[in-house]
Amino acid sequence: MSERQSDILDGIKQWVELESFSEAGGHVNRLMDVVEAGWRAHGAAVERISGQDGFGDHLSISSPWGDPDEPGVLVLCHLDTVHPIGTLAEQLPFQVDGDNAYGPGIYDMKGGAYLAFHAYAEIVREAGRTPLPLRFLYTADEEVGSGTSRALIEEKGKSAKYALVTEPARDGGKVVTGRKGVGRYRIRTVGQAAHAGSRHADGRNAILEMARQIAHIQAMTNYERGVTTNVGLITGGTAENVVPQFCEATIDTRAETIADARELDAALRVLTPFDPDCQVIVEGEINRQPYEKSEGGSRLMTHARQLAAELGFTLEDTFTGGGSDGNFIAHEVPTLDGLGVDGDGAHTLHEHMYVSSIEPRMLLQKRLMMTLQ
Repeated sequence: MSERQSDILDGIKQWVELESFSEAGGHVNRLMDVVEAGWRAHGAAVERISGQDGFGDHLSISSPWGDPDEPGVLVLCHLDTVHPIGTLAEQLPFQVDGDNAYGPGIYDMKGGAYLAFHAYAEIVREAGRTPLPLRFLYTADEEVGSGTSRALIEEKGKSAKYALVTEPARDGGKVVTGRKGVGRYRIRTVGQAAHAGSRHADGRNAILEMARQIAHIQAMTNYERGVTTNVGLITGGTAENVVPQFCEATIDTRAETIADARELDAALRVLTPFDPDCQVIVEGEINRQPYEKSEGGSRLMTHARQLAAELGFTLEDTFTGGGSDGNFIAHEVPTLDGLGVDGDGAHTLHEHMYVSSIEPRMLLQKRLMMTLQ
């Protein structure tokens, strides 16, 4: 292992061992403290945005060079993970086994987020500046929909000429140039309660109405167009001997194009009850609109591929069904995603990154920062 690789691995280890479950804002902020101090030590300007609704803080970081109004390179990172506090000690300790380094969030996406920091540190030490100003966002709630960071991301995107996203690599090192959009909805059905024995005919079963709605919603899936709907959670009723008055379910929708996402959204908003004596109430929205491959994104990918060739490896791109913070701005800013470490097992108890991917992925980020203009 090279000295640089070992140094980067030590830094990633420090971030991984500060657990940062999305819903544990205090723990997330302990990691933000360390990250903030590291950036300040390298001369960056750091603005800390206080968390909301119990979530952690966000960090908005700028290089000391470049005019504040000059369009620059925006690097998106999130530091929250899906792993509850205690996972590190009980189920997924940081450890290195051959080429695999394990730990909660190491692949998605603390590894890639740390590479961005290290790339910047090397640039400051070696070159002093880049053609365009560099701006970084470290957010605290990506894994739960970016509810408190979305407006910040969209605002920073307005002054970006390019966007780089340090989400993990896919399928053996591929970067991401397109993602499905994500919709999140809650549907409620309201019927009429009645005694299931003596007054059954008086009842209007909200669970039955929901079952019919679920079948209708699932039928909106169209694999050929890349459109899917999934009713993932459902609750309802009060007791076996009561005709249920209320039922509630959550829906996840995915679409490859903005047009399909909007069509799906419109279809959900006009759901009508199968039983005219029931009510159907739908709430929610397109959480992340589709990240469609654009002309600007294609040129950015071509540039990245050339840089990778100079570094000695082949870079390919891919499309994925999962969303990221890149979805919020890719329709306006040329965006390249999946620039983080390679690995496997995101969100699982065998999550790991490949140690061999550390150096080439960091150098690719570094060269992008140094050459985009």
